[in-house]
Amino acid sequence: MTIERVAYDELGLFHENAAEYGLPFDEAPVVRREAVEVEPGRSLSALVWGEGDPEVVLLHGGGQNAHTWDTVALALRPRRLLAIDLPGHGHSDGFRTASARPSPTDNALDVAEVVRALAPDAHGVVGMSLGGLTSIALAGVAPELVRKLVLVDVLPGLKSEHAAHIGAFLNGPPTFDSFDDLLQRTMQFNPTRSESSLRRGILHNAVQLDDGSWVWRHSRWRLSGDATIGEAAAAMGEPGEGLYDELQTTLAAIDVPVMLARGMRPDSVLRDEDEAALLEVLPAAQVEHFDQAGHSIQGDMPVELAATIERFIAG
Repeated sequence: MTIERVAYDELGLFHENAAEYGLPFDEAPVVRREAVEVEPGRSLSALVWGEGDPEVVLLHGGGQNAHTWDTVALALRPRRLLAIDLPGHGHSDGFRTASARPSPTDNALDVAEVVRALAPDAHGVVGMSLGGLTSIALAGVAPELVRKLVLVDVLPGLKSEHAAHIGAFLNGPPTFDSFDDLLQRTMQFNPTRSESSLRRGILHNAVQLDDGSWVWRHSRWRLSGDATIGEAAAAMGEPGEGLYDELQTTLAAIDVPVMLARGMRPDSVLRDEDEAALLEVLPAAQVEHFDQAGHSIQGDMPVELAATIERFIAG
C-alpha cells in the first residue's frame, strides 16, 4: 500500500497567516530554529524572530507549540521575538520530571536556561495558559528575566470545570489514521476558526509516522510511556478545585508591571471572580478584554492581541 505523505515546510507558511489577517507581507520574516541544552542530553527548541537580541519572550499553552504565535509575531514586526517550545511540546525534548500534571515550576527552570541563552535582556514575557503559569513561576525562580508580564487567559486558581473542554480535546486518541481524522477532530473543538488556519496549525503541531498515521507532537510522549499533556488534562481534578493554587503566592509577590488579556467568550477559562482576585492581590495590574476571543486569544484575535502587547511592552 502506498502511503500518501503530506508536504510540510515549517518556515514556508507565514504568508498564509499574513493573508488571512490582512497583514503586510512584502518580504518573508527572518526566522530560525535554535536549540538550548537545559540539562545534559535534554534540550528545548525555540523560534527566533528577527536579527539581534529578542525583545519579547512568548510561551504557548498546553498541547500547543511556538507556532501558535506566528500571526501575533507577524503583527508585531519589526519586534524581535523568542517563541519557545515548552518541554514535551513542539520540537523540544520531554519534561524535567514525570508527573500527572505538567509543573509550571519545572517548566520555568528549563525556560530560564533558554531565556538566559537567547533573550537575557527581553523587555517582557508573554505566556498563554500553561505558558502563562510557567511565566508566573519564571518570575519566582528567575525574577531578573521577567521585566513585564502578560498573562493570556490564565491565572492560578482557575476552576477545573472551566477548563474541562481543553482537557477533553487534549485527552483524545494518541494517534490518528489520517490527517483528515485529525483535522475533523480539531474543527469539532474549534468551530469558529477557519479550516485553513486549523490545517496550518496541525501541520505545525503534529507529525506523520512511518505507517502514515498522525500523532500530536505532545502525544509522542504518551507513545513512549512518559507523562503526557493529555493525561495531565484528564487529571485536572474535581469540579470546583482551583488549579495551580500553589502559584498564588508567587503571583502576589510579582513587582513588575502585569497585564491580563482575558477572552470573553464562554470557551475562555476565566470568570469575573478570577479577574477580581487578580486585582485584589495586584491592584495595579492592567486587564484587557477580548470580546470575540475564547481561551486562545492568539488564535481568535491575534492582531488585536499583538497591538495590546505592543502598547504594554512599549509603555
